[in-house]
Amino acid sequence: MELLNTLVQGVLLGGLFALYALGLSLLFGVMRIVNIAHGDLIVAFAYAGLMVTEFLGIPLPAAAPAILLLAAGAGWLLQRGLFEFVPRRDPLIPLLVAFGVSIILQNLMLMGFGADPQKLSLGALEQASVEILPELHVGVFSLVVFALAVALIGGLQLMIYRTAFGRALRAVSDSEENAAMLGLDTRAVFRKAFAIVMVTVAIAALLMAVRGNFDPASGPTRLLTAFEAIVIGGLGSMWGTLAGGIILGVAQMAGAQIDASWQVLAGHLVFLVLLVLRPRGLFPKHGG
Repeated sequence: MELLNTLVQGVLLGGLFALYALGLSLLFGVMRIVNIAHGDLIVAFAYAGLMVTEFLGIPLPAAAPAILLLAAGAGWLLQRGLFEFVPRRDPLIPLLVAFGVSIILQNLMLMGFGADPQKLSLGALEQASVEILPELHVGVFSLVVFALAVALIGGLQLMIYRTAFGRALRAVSDSEENAAMLGLDTRAVFRKAFAIVMVTVAIAALLMAVRGNFDPASGPTRLLTAFEAIVIGGLGSMWGTLAGGIILGVAQMAGAQIDASWQVLAGHLVFLVLLVLRPRGLFPKHGG
């Protein structure tokens, strides 16, 4: 039963890891930008949730829609005011710009909130659990997180492959020049894509902040987890990202059963092994 419990808890944790990775995967797939600031943006919106709930006294469920709307606007402005002017022919340039954004965010959060760990609260929901089997209880919040991950990935898949905007996204991803020749406003597509990415970032941020502590230096850890989930699953595959997150989650929970200090290390070791065996990931977009 202990083994089954470890597996179930790892799978549910993988849903959160997949949410960390989803925006990073989408941004790279559409704009070919490796956003080094991704983890710090997650933490920044966790602090936005903290400001709304702790300082303004608004319950998190009521505040969430406004935070997601703020995230969409922030994504649009980041693209419109910064990344739109960054040349992308050399991938190093956007990488360095994103690194600069990361450093600025970390310092602003440190100045504004200090270095003490923070956490958001959902009250009784955090402690609620359901009995799946005798001696196997699963947290309701963990189930909600996993369900949201599946729903969000499914929704994005439908958007990409079943809507006009999704067709525009795929056209721009394949060739920005050809898409422009066909009459697509590539700048508008990029702005909308960044807005969608930031909504996924904010969702991941709020769920992360409820599940555990965060501080201004937490961003790089979230970025690394997201990167590992994407690479394990295969670049360009959203369901692969979920699979990668689950593998990392199970590895971490199994490592924690050995020793608490092995929890994060076990995930990194599994990532390295799979990187050697399957360098293109388990479910690459174009086979392999």
